[in-house]
Amino acid sequence: MSTLGDRAAGGDKDGDGDAMGGRGTMEEGTATGIGEVTGVGGATSGGGVTSGDAAARDGGSTRADEARRDRGAEGDPGVSDSPAGRLQSLFEGHRLTPTQRRIAHSMVRSAADVPFLSSVELAELAGVSQPSVTRFAVALGFDGYPALRRHLREVAPAEPAADTASYNEYQQAVEAEIENLRHLAAVLSDPRPVARAGRLLAASRPLPVLGLRAAASQAYGFAYFAAKVHPDVRLLHEGGTMLQDRIDAAVRAGATALLCFALPRHPREVLDALGHAKEAGLTVVTVADSAFAPVAKVSDLLLPAAVGTGLAFDTACAPMLLGRVLLEAMCDDLPDAQARLEQFDARAAVRGLFVE
Repeated sequence: MSTLGDRAAGGDKDGDGDAMGGRGTMEEGTATGIGEVTGVGGATSGGGVTSGDAAARDGGSTRADEARRDRGAEGDPGVSDSPAGRLQSLFEGHRLTPTQRRIAHSMVRSAADVPFLSSVELAELAGVSQPSVTRFAVALGFDGYPALRRHLREVAPAEPAADTASYNEYQQAVEAEIENLRHLAAVLSDPRPVARAGRLLAASRPLPVLGLRAAASQAYGFAYFAAKVHPDVRLLHEGGTMLQDRIDAAVRAGATALLCFALPRHPREVLDALGHAKEAGLTVVTVADSAFAPVAKVSDLLLPAAVGTGLAFDTACAPMLLGRVLLEAMCDDLPDAQARLEQFDARAAVRGLFVE
């Protein structure tokens, strides 16, 4: 494929193979931001362009540009008006390979910096090759990466950033987590996906809540509070051969939905469990670190909340907060939630559970 823009000779002859092997972690499915999950097809040969996009390239102006302008004129309420949200909307409707989804994920997480990165710098950020970045730009309907970067500077301008040069590594980790929370706040500007998730969870009797390994604490925290307002919450925080048995038991008891917390590193057992849950007829609602996480393809509704990666172990303030937001949305659809909380408080006072 002949493309304009920056192109490295001799790179990636067989498509986006650099992310396959040991480094390829993306699955053949993804979600378009916070909301519905959409199936994503496999890689096109040579990391090529989907039908309709290739013919659209003409001097840096594309049909994708026109479609995005049209969508903006209509005031699409599902797109967050933030650099990350506008970046996310750029990727919607495109068939991306696993490597290209890896690039997209890296761009969303670094939305403020991406418009000023070279193709080499973006490749290093995403852990892919420079030719993969060029093919990614072409897959989005641009002549090459320079055209994509010019577009990014128009739709996702950098926001004023705090001066962190004098911060030590611990302060930098906190600042990064604060940025994750800001991103979550921008995503929640459209409350409809969370409201829908709340309705699904409130209606499921029982409600299984799944979280393994790093996500076990998130699932436990949600289940602990949810049990105070929901009549039957079943925590699934231990793996093993009985996990699918517990999902089957929940289905037999009347469950209609399952909530999953999925954080890196993503255990294969979680993917298998969610696949089994979908086959059993459950609607899968997932809180994950990214809309491009491997669990996207086995989720019906995926709500992304980034984790911090600046310390030896990931920090998960945003996923935890999103879990509390989900609890609030679920309470809104449980008419007796307030009464249950008041009953619990009364019993706790009688038993002297808490020190005043």
